[in-house]
Amino acid sequence: MRRLPAGWTPVPRAFYRRHPTLVASELLNKLLVRDDGRAGRIVEVEAYAGSEDPAAHSYRGMTARNATMFGEAGHLYVYFSYGLHWGSNAVCGEVGEGAGVLLRAIEPVAGIERMRALRPAARRDRDLANGPGKLSQAMGLDRSHDGADLVRGDRGVWIASDGTPPPANPRVGPRVGISRAVDFPWRWRTP
Repeated sequence: MRRLPAGWTPVPRAFYRRHPTLVASELLNKLLVRDDGRAGRIVEVEAYAGSEDPAAHSYRGMTARNATMFGEAGHLYVYFSYGLHWGSNAVCGEVGEGAGVLLRAIEPVAGIERMRALRPAARRDRDLANGPGKLSQAMGLDRSHDGADLVRGDRGVWIASDGTPPPANPRVGPRVGISRAVDFPWRWRTP
C-alpha cells in the first residue's frame, strides 16, 4: 500500500468525534486520497445528524445498509443512491449516533488521468468529481469501501490534511436532493 505524499497527514480520529455540522465545514480543503495516487481537495459537503435529522439514513435507527454510520468515527460510509451511483460519507460523532458528512465534491489535485479513465463523460477536469456520485466514481469508491478506516488508510482511502485551512467564509445553504429537513442550512462549499 502506498503512503501519503510528504507533508500530508491523516486527519485524526478526534476530528470526526464531533457533531457533523462542526466537522463538515472543517472538512473543506482537506484531501480525499487513494493509494494509487488519486487525490482531490474537498470543496462541498453536507452534514447528516442521525436521530435529530429526518433526512439522515440513520434517522429511524440502524439497518444492515447504514450500520457503518453507527460505528466508530473516522470511517467511510458508502451507500447506493437512487439505484444509480455510490455516495461516500465520513462517519462522525460517537458510536451509536449514526451521524456523518456526505462528501459532495472534490477538485482533483493528483491522479487526474486515472479519474478521467473512470469518468469518460466528463468534459472538463472540474466535472470529474463535482457531485457525490461523480466523486465516488472518480475515486473508485463503492460498497466494498463501506467501513474503511479513513485515519489508517484502510482499503487504500484516507482523508488527509496538507495544512491548507478551511475557508474563513464558506458558502452555506440548504442540502440538496432530499425531501425532509430541507430547510437545515447544513451544506458547505468553498467560495
